[in-house]
Amino acid sequence: MERHFGCTACGKCCTGWLPLSIPDALAHAARFPLFLLWTPVRPGGKSYDLTARLGFVLHLKNRKRAAVRLTPFSYVPPGMACPALGDDGLCAVHADKPQRCRAMPFSGARAEAEQSDLLLPKPGWACDISAAAPAVYRDHQILLREDFAAERAQLESDALVLRPFAERLLDALPSLRGDLEKMALKPQGGHIITNFSTLVSRLPHVDIFALAAQQAPVMESFAERTQNNPQQADEHARYVACAKDWQRMLDGV
Repeated sequence: MERHFGCTACGKCCTGWLPLSIPDALAHAARFPLFLLWTPVRPGGKSYDLTARLGFVLHLKNRKRAAVRLTPFSYVPPGMACPALGDDGLCAVHADKPQRCRAMPFSGARAEAEQSDLLLPKPGWACDISAAAPAVYRDHQILLREDFAAERAQLESDALVLRPFAERLLDALPSLRGDLEKMALKPQGGHIITNFSTLVSRLPHVDIFALAAQQAPVMESFAERTQNNPQQADEHARYVACAKDWQRMLDGV
């Protein structure tokens, strides 16, 4: 089976959460509200083996287990436009856009044989999947591979930092481990979100004060944008708390 896909620059996919590599998170710290996303996948789930390789295996009760991916991401509320999306509906950082955006519609975090559903536009998206669009996927293999391969390579590189960081943090925070174990056992799955600042000490050559100076106003801006929307109450609370954390770093508290 062959699939075709062409981007029409409709901007409809440029909303909500955006997974980021570590380099992209740091490069766009003055734009994106940065957090960490913990995602458990149980055996038999989509891309379980790859998730275990890029993340780590969490041992649960009764000899059960789950693979967990830890991902830096831009935590923008669902439906809210990416802060890099211009008024004209085009990406304002196209030349330097994150690797995740370059690899679209494919995902380096997915097994190659499990990409097919990513080529089906969501309601309202204007992606071109007609026969006139380029052929991009055939017999469970990606034909245009450069951006996909680059994202996969970056994820493997990031894993060398994220895996030991995650294991140490879970050892230090039993409550986080407990929450993650509960999430992994839920039939519907889910995510846990933690602060990006906890990762910074594991990143060499990163000036935490410079990063705090970038992130504090971003969090304050998103806190202001979400303060009057009851549907964004959870996001608003996180932005407010994180803005205070970054500001305390700047104040040396």
